[in-house]
Order: sequence, then C-alpha cells, then structure tokens
Amino acid sequence: MSKRLRVGIIGTGDIATRRHIPYYATSAEAEVVALADINLERVQAVAQEFSIRHTFTDYQAMLAQTELDAVSICTPNRFHNPATIAALQAGCHVLCEKPPAITATETRDMAEAARAAGKILTYGFHFRHTAEVEALKRFVDAGELGAIYAATAMAVRRRGIPGWGVFTNKELQGGGPLIDIGVHMLDTALYLMGYPRPTEVMGVTYQKLGQRPGVGLLGKWDWKNLSVEDMARGMVRFDNGATLLLDSAFAANVERREVMQVSLMGDGGGADVFPPKIYQERHGSLLDVTPVYLPAGQDCYQLQIERFVECCQTGKQPLSTAEQGIILQQIVEGLYRSALAGEAIKL
Repeated sequence: MSKRLRVGIIGTGDIATRRHIPYYATSAEAEVVALADINLERVQAVAQEFSIRHTFTDYQAMLAQTELDAVSICTPNRFHNPATIAALQAGCHVLCEKPPAITATETRDMAEAARAAGKILTYGFHFRHTAEVEALKRFVDAGELGAIYAATAMAVRRRGIPGWGVFTNKELQGGGPLIDIGVHMLDTALYLMGYPRPTEVMGVTYQKLGQRPGVGLLGKWDWKNLSVEDMARGMVRFDNGATLLLDSAFAANVERREVMQVSLMGDGGGADVFPPKIYQERHGSLLDVTPVYLPAGQDCYQLQIERFVECCQTGKQPLSTAEQGIILQQIVEGLYRSALAGEAIKL
C-alpha cells in the first residue's frame, strides 16, 4: 500500500484528542479523514481543531460513506465490541483502546471477525512500547531470567479516581481500576511471561473509599453514583505452573500517588520493570544489573500509532494480538466473577 492510510476515529474523548489524532497527524504514512461521536457538538469541535473533513454522529454511517483503511476505537468499553466488529466487517484494520471489551465472549467475537475479514486487530496496550519494557523483553527473550514462574503486577493510586468521563460507571466500563489501569500492568506482565494460558483465578473487589467524598488527585468524582470497585486484588494460575498476583486501585491508603510496576521471578533471575533492574546470582555473587542508557524521550503512544500504521501497510504482525486479548479478557472477567462468587474460578 503506497498511499497514505485513511483513518477514521470512533469516539472523540480525551484519548482520541490527546493521543490518537495528534500522532496520526505526525505520521507521513497516515491521515485522519473522518470522526464519529454521538455528541454532535463535540465531534464538530474536534474536527475543527484538527482540520478533519468528515464528521458523523453514527459510526455505521461513517463506515458506509467514507473510504477508510483503518479505524481507532476510542469509545467507552461497552462499545468496543460492536464498533470493532463493524469496522472490521467494513474492511478496516482496527486499533482498539484497552481493555479489549467487557467479556471474554465479546473479545472472541472480535478476534473471529478479524480472522474472517483478513484484517489486523490490535489493542492499545501502550506500555509494551516503552523503552523499559522493550529493554527487559530483550533480556527475557535471551533467557537471562530463565523460566519465569512468578510475577506481581501493581497499578495502584492513592487518590486517583478519575473526575471526568465514565470511569466510575460500571454499565459503560464494566468495572473500575481492574479493567482500566490494572489491565495495563497485567498485559505487561503477561507479555514478558510469554502470555501463558490461565487455568484458575481468585479475585476480590472493594468499595471502601470511592463512595464517599474525599481528596481527588485527578479531579472531583461523582461519589454518589460511583458503581465500580475502588480496589481489586487477584491471583492467577497458569497451565505452566506459573502464578501472578495483581493489585489495582483508584483509591487506596498507600504512600505514593501512583505505583505502576511489574516484578518477575525466574529460575535464572528476577526483575523489576519500571525502571528495569535485574537480580541474579553469578559466580558466587548476587548481582543487581541496571541498564544505564535507555532511549531518551521515547513516546510509547507515538510508537504504538507508528507501528500500527506500519502493520496495516505491510501486513506485519502487531505487537498486541487479538488472541492475546482473549486471554487477558478471560482473566479480567474471571477475577470479577470470582469476587462476586467469593471463590476461585476455573477458566
């Protein structure tokens, strides 16, 4: 494909206007030609700001009336499945923001639609494109950690309930911190572990701080109508015997404003990811190995867009695959089911 990739955006919220649209605009290989959002005033304002020609309040109309090669899905989670499938069936490659969907069944249907259409479906797990993860992945792939048998993933904020958007609306989002920020560190851990198959999960969720007024480090939230958990914890067992512990919270009584971290333990070494540091035993000594120079100023969102465009034009396999999305969604859905049932869930 020699021509520029013609891109449509479904959903014109912050993730679209701060990340997707600006980074497509910097690409010499792509251009955003159409926007769709149910909010007429919003979609027209965004189109004017970024000089985008076509606007729609119905994404089906956009797909039918505009020649597109690719689509970014930037809607609330509830609409990821129908918008993605519609775009794939219209012959478009799709970059869908995380999480893939709300249920594993939805995510399987999305993967099947991509296979049937012969199009790329990838997800917005931008942490994979950070210099830290890229560096550590090279060590993992070289066998420096040996067989990874245990991992911990943390996405915990002290008082970080979003004061904008629909992040506290379970009907539209499917949940709170687990399905929003928790999936970032969960995906990072799974990616570095080689995406093993989960067999059993045990999860718990809490609503302790979010349903009352308090300090909001990310703005004031509607505490009276908060319907999601403010904290979730879980354990995942995999078919290779490995286990993963996950903590995610919008609000918790911890020291730091935010902790985003993945830690790995293998029989040849262990590692923390942010920043990357490796722990090994060599020649009768215990060693800490720290990469000194990482690429400065690497923008993981920009790389994500650039690599998606490259995949669309060349057929190259995307870093985050539709099949991996199914595995991640199985875990997230299983943890919520386990929390509701009060017992471990087999997958």
